[in-house]
Amino acid sequence: MTKKERIQAAIRGEKPDKIPYSFWSHMPGTDLDPEAIAEKTYEFYKKYDFDFVKTMNNGMYAIEDFGCTVDYSEIVKGGVAKVVHSPISCAEDWRSLTVCPCDQGSNARELHHLKLVLDKLKGEEVPVIFTAFTPITIADKLCGGKLVSYLEQGHGADVKAALDVITATTCQLVSAAIDLGADGIFFASQMSSYDKCSEEQYLEYGKPYDLQVLEAAQKGWMNTIHCHGNNIMFHILKDYPVQIFNWHAWETLPTLDEAYDLTGKCLMGGLSRTDITNRNRGAIQHQIYECFQMMGGRHMILTPGCVIRYPLDDQMLAFIGQTRNEVEAAFSCK
Repeated sequence: MTKKERIQAAIRGEKPDKIPYSFWSHMPGTDLDPEAIAEKTYEFYKKYDFDFVKTMNNGMYAIEDFGCTVDYSEIVKGGVAKVVHSPISCAEDWRSLTVCPCDQGSNARELHHLKLVLDKLKGEEVPVIFTAFTPITIADKLCGGKLVSYLEQGHGADVKAALDVITATTCQLVSAAIDLGADGIFFASQMSSYDKCSEEQYLEYGKPYDLQVLEAAQKGWMNTIHCHGNNIMFHILKDYPVQIFNWHAWETLPTLDEAYDLTGKCLMGGLSRTDITNRNRGAIQHQIYECFQMMGGRHMILTPGCVIRYPLDDQMLAFIGQTRNEVEAAFSCK
């Protein structure tokens, strides 16, 4: 099978010749340069022989065009990016946002990044999915993580005005990405956790805008919802119109078999990124074994739940692919 055929078989619930796998990280120092990140992405893909490529955009690109300044210096040390200037300093500022065109600024940069990756992979029959963020995630990043405070203070109408603008911008972006040749989007939902907001807040300020973006991406055949963090709002996201469901399996519920039974979707996950970073080979081997035990090699794409943080260990990353092959061989002999 080609890599594309392998992923498509997993989505259909057929048993591929081997379970597809991939992983991704951030690339600080290069991910703001389209040529550099495209080259790094291609090298990363070739080194570990992934079955699909997820664009490794910096996690704040979606807020730059709205006027944010971001400090990325801590990522290389295993930390996260920080907003050092925000256009939102009071409730009225939410209404000052305007739709960002895709042919300018950071959105244009990330589409160029995508095109360069696609050009490098031409003829390889490997799917590529483009990383995009849910509108409520973008809104929370824009205000430095204070979105819920604005809602609790009664400024929901102001936030909704901004969400309309953010959604229009994101819809244009994902549609353009798929028109360029992306096979789908990796739709990162970082606010759909009970640790972040209430269910009522997400149903009002999250889901309606998420669905608009997914409608704009409907030509993709590999659209993936990424449910970030712990304590996820699984019962809200499980029915989203996507082909693949991704979450931090083993780090938070649901279990793999539970997720499949309740979504009917192809699952993406199964590896704890913390265990990868901590070089816990026994745990990773057991997780891969459990994936095969629960799923029987079907409906499954083996990945971490999220980015593997720095420092990266080449031997540990190679171990994932090797163990995938060994466990699969053991199951095929049963």
